[in-house]
Amino acid sequence: MQHPLIIALDFDHRQKRLNFLEGFGEETLDLKVGMEGFYREGIPLIEELKQQGHRIFLDLKLHDIPNTVGRAMRALAELEIDLVNVHAAGGKKMMAAARDGLEAGTRAGKSRPRLIGVTQLTSTSEQMLTDELLIRDSMQETVTHYAKLTADAGLDGVVCSALEVDTVHQACGKDFLTVTPGIRLATDDIGDQHRVVTPGQAKSYGSWGIVVGRSITQASDPQAAYQRMKQEWEGQS
Repeated sequence: MQHPLIIALDFDHRQKRLNFLEGFGEETLDLKVGMEGFYREGIPLIEELKQQGHRIFLDLKLHDIPNTVGRAMRALAELEIDLVNVHAAGGKKMMAAARDGLEAGTRAGKSRPRLIGVTQLTSTSEQMLTDELLIRDSMQETVTHYAKLTADAGLDGVVCSALEVDTVHQACGKDFLTVTPGIRLATDDIGDQHRVVTPGQAKSYGSWGIVVGRSITQASDPQAAYQRMKQEWEGQS
């Protein structure tokens, strides 16, 4: 994965996923498999997508005691996914255990999957942060703190809003991966997201990769929507 546009495969039925991917023919894609898809179809889904040559971001956001997360990551590494994540709120020891588990589970001669930490969900607003999560620092301060913890734990980067990318890079360096969901075209409904930007804005802010779901998967012409997103992300329009 190098500056990927990652499509979130959020479908409630296997056939819908198959129909969606069929429209892309033989094209190799960067795909995010989240909780819905993984819990519905399990390991065979990952194996099928890898056999088709796609690159996989397994978005399970692990968050548990360090031993449990480490052992889970060791198992997930055997799937030869490309990118996987944990919740940074689990703390530095948990994140380090996740990294160690991935390294232990990666087959000899293979590179371990890249590991990133979720800072704050893009559905989280400043009001939610203070009123519900009882975090008194600002969103930028909170995300930056979690990013530093993630870097200290030896992870490769974070999931954050594109609005926070510059601050994260200032704190953790330009090579620290920033994967940014909450991507919409200017004409799209933002749905349940709060910190939302367009692909072009994400590029200008310095995002390493973007995750796009409904704007592509629920479009009347998904392939055309993908190409429009890709052109904007790659700076061709």
